Amino acid sequence: MSARLAAGVWVSAYLTRLRLADVPAYVTAKGDAEAGAVVVKVALLDGTARAFERRSDLMTGARAWILLADGPEAEVDALLARTRARDPDLWLIELEDRQGRTLLAEDGLSD
Repeated sequence: MSARLAAGVWVSAYLTRLRLADVPAYVTAKGDAEAGAVVVKVALLDGTARAFERRSDLMTGARAWILLADGPEAEVDALLARTRARDPDLWLIELEDRQGRTLLAEDGLSD
């Protein structure tokens, strides 16, 4: 089993990948640099948004990005505000992309 990358390092690398792909991204809430969970929200610039969270399978330990929310941006934002209130160590990264690109399925980001 490999060691997990510190959250702050992963976020920094992710922001670099997004910048290179010309996907605007902002850290809207900075979490724990070592072990904070990360949620990625993509605003589709049409009033809707999606949010993704990485979760671990309890049986296999495999990690995957899952869709946490999808719908009107105000509703996604409200869910993320409640989630952040429960977990102050959580990182929130917001992207703006009409195509909904997150790059989360790319090598190095998907697992």
